[in-house]
Amino acid sequence: MIQVEYIGNSSNIEYIKISGHANYDDYGKDIVCSAVSAISIGALNALKNIENYAITQKEGLIIIENKNKSSYDDNIVLNTMLIQLKTIEQSYPKFIQIVRLIKRKE
Repeated sequence: MIQVEYIGNSSNIEYIKISGHANYDDYGKDIVCSAVSAISIGALNALKNIENYAITQKEGLIIIENKNKSSYDDNIVLNTMLIQLKTIEQSYPKFIQIVRLIKRKE
């Protein structure tokens, strides 16, 4: 299952962690994993002030940590990403789970 954890609200997203694999289908045929990857990488590419974020990206893991308050434009990008991921969660709840955290798990 893909786990998405985030901290923030519509005016400031502080932290997003996307981890795991959906296991919806075989590697290379997994539409849930490919959708999550496309949405998250597209969002990273759309950030205007990438220097404001500490980003970890490797297979099965993306972490976006805000070093400062997000710009208006970047916050729209991150909120749009979360909305798109929630749409996938509605269609495939056994394969992706999104949780809003109060504070980050260490």
